[in-house]
Amino acid sequence: MLRVITANLNGIRSASSKGFFQWLNEQQATAVGVQEVKAQHEHVDGQFCSAGSLKGYFHYAIKKGYSGVGMYTCLTPSDVVTGIGNQAFDDEGRWIETRFDRPGRKFSLISCYFPSGSSSEERQEVKFRFLDVMYPHLLALEAEREFILVGDINIAHKEADLKNWRSNRKNSGFLPEERAWMTKLFDQAGLVDVYRRLHPGATDDCYTWWSNRGQAYAKNVGWRLDYQIATPSVAKSARVASIYKAARFSDHAPLTIDYDYDL
Repeated sequence: MLRVITANLNGIRSASSKGFFQWLNEQQATAVGVQEVKAQHEHVDGQFCSAGSLKGYFHYAIKKGYSGVGMYTCLTPSDVVTGIGNQAFDDEGRWIETRFDRPGRKFSLISCYFPSGSSSEERQEVKFRFLDVMYPHLLALEAEREFILVGDINIAHKEADLKNWRSNRKNSGFLPEERAWMTKLFDQAGLVDVYRRLHPGATDDCYTWWSNRGQAYAKNVGWRLDYQIATPSVAKSARVASIYKAARFSDHAPLTIDYDYDL
């Protein structure tokens, strides 16, 4: 079994203080993708560079206290790729790819953090540029290898993926252009939203992010922003998906999916 977890930590040090790593040590995960590490090498090395049997690989943002992604895995990668070859986005620490290649088979586990556009029109334009760059990057990757990409995509794809969809149709994260990008990724590129493959009708149970304002968590006014996206043959092996909500390590909830896939 391949157990893969994705979790936006909203700060690795903050999530640690709230019990994230204690919880993680009980999950028997093969790989854990984390986003919004909000730390640099000197903060992670020696403290968060491993989690039990899992070794961490990271891509940090140049700006301190901002973004950053990591991938913890109990397996030894054949290669580790940081960034997508775009300087502006790579400086923000948004892509870590651990490769597990062997003769006749290429496979990657990726942790990715898509930009948010909610703070300003300028950041929304940055988000659109990121989507423009990411689509052909994923197509090229799909043409050469199997993969599971996990991360905070910062887009709720369909109406079932957020509570107040009517009032958010003009807001970042649920804009028609963003949703159309997701549809193209699944319907044209052929990649698979693995959680939706396993839970096509889920609504209130599917959310992975809640605002810290207005008692959103208590009222379950949430969004599904955290995904595991896989190539079709890998996605077909997915068996169980769960969202952990019993404790809060950040404003996001971890998403765990088990795959009957042999690395």
